[in-house]
Amino acid sequence: MKKIYSTTTRSTRRDFLKKSAIYGTFSILPSYLALGNKSGKLPASERVNVAFVGIANRGKTNLGGCKKTGLANCVALCDIDIHSEEAKEQTTKFPDAKTFTDWRKMFDEMGDEIDAVVISTPDHSHFSVTMQAMDLGKHVYCEKPLAHTFGQCERLIAKAEKTGVATQMGNQGHSGGNYFQFKLWSEKRIIKDVTKITAHMNSKRRWHSWKNISAYPEQSVKEGVDWDLWLDSAPEHPYSDKLHPGDWRSWYDYGSGAFGDWGPHILDTCHRFLELGYPTKIKAVKRDTTSSLIYPVASTIQFDFAPRNNMPACHVTWYDGQGNFPEVEEELGRLNSDGIRQPVNLSKPGKIIYGKATDGSDLVFQGGSHAKTLRIIPDEKLKELAATLPKIATKQSGHYKNFLLGCKGEEEPRSPFAVGGTLTQVFNLGILAQRFGGEIQFDPSTKQITNHPEANTLLDPEPRKGWEQYYKV
Repeated sequence: MKKIYSTTTRSTRRDFLKKSAIYGTFSILPSYLALGNKSGKLPASERVNVAFVGIANRGKTNLGGCKKTGLANCVALCDIDIHSEEAKEQTTKFPDAKTFTDWRKMFDEMGDEIDAVVISTPDHSHFSVTMQAMDLGKHVYCEKPLAHTFGQCERLIAKAEKTGVATQMGNQGHSGGNYFQFKLWSEKRIIKDVTKITAHMNSKRRWHSWKNISAYPEQSVKEGVDWDLWLDSAPEHPYSDKLHPGDWRSWYDYGSGAFGDWGPHILDTCHRFLELGYPTKIKAVKRDTTSSLIYPVASTIQFDFAPRNNMPACHVTWYDGQGNFPEVEEELGRLNSDGIRQPVNLSKPGKIIYGKATDGSDLVFQGGSHAKTLRIIPDEKLKELAATLPKIATKQSGHYKNFLLGCKGEEEPRSPFAVGGTLTQVFNLGILAQRFGGEIQFDPSTKQITNHPEANTLLDPEPRKGWEQYYKV
């Protein structure tokens, strides 16, 4: 593939971004004031030129989020279904952006004009475009989960380190209140010695109503859709509306189920600030209505994390599926008709963290998803500690702004691939337990599954023929 680097325009922009990276952290005045622009809006020449790959569904939100920062120029829009109604809505909003159906052609034709890429494609197709973008020196914002397999994540982490570009995974709560609170409370030892985490997401998913799925359905390819490009490096199956535009998340070969979808929004701060790393054992405690092709209707997956850095061993249990709620302690829930105590708020995803203070008093933290902050329960304990709890800063850059400032060298991205990739690998392992059942034993030092050869092969399956080039770090 042709690589384009040299034009006067590109050289000027690279010089600008390089200078921002060197001097940005020492800036006292906002950039627009330092540049003499009193309107409060950066001139187009000082914004980051961003290309968007995948502009419908989640891509629509990412486009809007970047636009609101005032730090981005939308220079290219790419989607394999560029003529769909949702895609046309975005191309109408950004009439000056060039449009493409193939990101490879986009890079060939206007690589010199692109500083960063925002990727909002299905899970299975994050990897190739992200690798190519970094290989061309582009900063990358990629939706969660970072990639579809453990091995893909390994390569993305290595490529990001090798190229030095700014990277961000799109778990937006990682720039919100929960991030800053969990970080501060961990540093101040309010959250400490956590031995048990219970997380749940119990909303209905698309595949829950599907019956007797024993093969991939087949339909005529929708006009204007490049199905081979949609498939990317994943296994080849026929086109159907149960894959595109929205149901791909239901299938093992393309999506990541409820766990890969919601885990990045619920378990991200636990994983990062408790330094969980990789589990040593993953067990499928429950799998309801299993299939070799699509995710279970409900599942309970348990992870065992070893002691690390003076922190105790920790057990993480994940519950998904309607009605598959965790049983919790008295202060966290209410008894159901079967006498099982369930979380009080069953309508929203949530996480519950159990810890033990070193003075012998128990602290229990309850939270939700994304940016939702934790609260200490019961209320009596919260009132007792309220005056001594450290306060978090309220004015922080959001996730999109943090990434774009990262491109300019003015902030460190909060969910870089080194962080988001390792988190995603935990989900990759959990999904294998959902798929095969039983217990999976994992060696964090060799990064291999030691007791299940078939599952181990799926840590890093071979790419579809013709896509091998993107697997080279």
